[in-house]
Amino acid sequence: MAIRRIAVLGGGPGGLYAARLLKLADPRREIDVYEQGEPGKTFGFGVGLASRTQRNLADADPDTIAEIVAAAHGHGVEMRVGSRTARINPANLLAIARTSLLDVLRRHAEAAGVRVHFGGRKTAADLDADLLIAADGVSSATREAAAADFGATIEVGAGLYLWCGTDFALPTAMFAPLTTEHGTFVTHAYPYAPDRSTFLIETDEKTWRNAGFDDSTEQTPWDASDEVSIGYLQEAFAEYLRGHHLIGNRTRWLRFRTVRCRSWHHGRTVLLGDAAHTAHYSIGSGTKLAMEDSIALTQALNLDGDLPDLLGHYERQRRPGVAHLQSIAHRSQLWWESFPTRTDLPVEQLTVAYMTRAGKVPVDRFRQASPQVATAALVQYAQVPAADVPAGDVDDWVLSRPLAHGGRRFGSRVLAADDPLLPRLVRLEYNLADAWGAEADALAQRAARDRHDGAAGFLLTGADARDSVLNRLEFAERLRLLTGALVVVEAATEYRADVVAGLVSGRVDLAAVPSTAAPNM
Repeated sequence: MAIRRIAVLGGGPGGLYAARLLKLADPRREIDVYEQGEPGKTFGFGVGLASRTQRNLADADPDTIAEIVAAAHGHGVEMRVGSRTARINPANLLAIARTSLLDVLRRHAEAAGVRVHFGGRKTAADLDADLLIAADGVSSATREAAAADFGATIEVGAGLYLWCGTDFALPTAMFAPLTTEHGTFVTHAYPYAPDRSTFLIETDEKTWRNAGFDDSTEQTPWDASDEVSIGYLQEAFAEYLRGHHLIGNRTRWLRFRTVRCRSWHHGRTVLLGDAAHTAHYSIGSGTKLAMEDSIALTQALNLDGDLPDLLGHYERQRRPGVAHLQSIAHRSQLWWESFPTRTDLPVEQLTVAYMTRAGKVPVDRFRQASPQVATAALVQYAQVPAADVPAGDVDDWVLSRPLAHGGRRFGSRVLAADDPLLPRLVRLEYNLADAWGAEADALAQRAARDRHDGAAGFLLTGADARDSVLNRLEFAERLRLLTGALVVVEAATEYRADVVAGLVSGRVDLAAVPSTAAPNM
């Protein structure tokens, strides 16, 4: 079947980019994009583009990415806790105004011969096409109209966030917690133009309710901004705003929704971007995923075959990468939702905890990119002079550091199989994916009772897989914070880099190898 007429529902980055790439691949195709909004009007402020995303877009369409980069704003990153700051410099990190990005993508789509229609709401039933691409966002009406066919599940996060902007360019991207009388708020802020920055702020439900934002959210119309919250946060973050105002754009408190679908296609319809899947904003993934979906869909439709086969090929090729990114994003989301528990860490150690939070960046790799911050964190971890930190690989060094805890001294951070303390530890088998969820709550409360009754510490065991080890390290951090007891995580030698990150970040006290292994990792 020749795919000649293509309709795209949604004129966001994914929809416009898919339309252009599909038209470039075969100019005979008739492609129409239907966007219910008007040009230049969009929800949001800036969009981040990491270096790998830029490379992927350059391989697919060098002309478009060149104009995007020309309109973008480069920046570094810093973690700020009170007066303490740690600065890192990720390679080639850019951000661009969402309005500018959409303008570039629209013009390039139209230059390729795509017809873009604004205003008016269209549905799949309204459109006569060989292929319908539903790029209509996280609340996709197309997906919901055929819910049984796509099999979507939506997981709602525990934390709350709202998007603001401000009318000046921060000198760098910034993560900064701020504690008020009502609780702790954290900003994720970054510049995206010479005179603009995104200023996202998140908090937990208790703080949100304490500040009265449950009421202000309820009283804010869906198409308006929560001016009560904006005014409060503008005053709270005045030092960071440097006298500037927070700007709203349909700004209201939200809970992040993670979308997963059993199938991304049915009949002539295929889901793309947030309509098919979402991943937490803390890894800057929404636009990335949508545009990379567009690349994969174009590649699949350039093959020979019937439409169902081609769409199945697209999904098989694309789904593993999306699932991996969603896994990373889930860990990042949980880390940010529990962020206020870590603000007692020295800022350099906190930065290492941030960089290693999802198991994506090991300590050694981070040290290569930001040696000053990483070395300071290693000094704080080991309580030694900077001169004692080795210049090369530090994994062995981290594991070999002694530990004093509860009147005992351990010769290294790997608990020996014959250590007399081992039988006295409360053994907890842990196989949960959310260290802060309801099931983990019950386990943590049980551990707190054990500690009150005199438990010397805890040994977390579980499945011998990397995800399970990362899960144990996350729960270990919670137990350390809750009980103050010694917490040991069992992990095979092949996961030593994850254990090293957990040790330096304050997630765990000691590691234990499976009982059949040697004492040293």
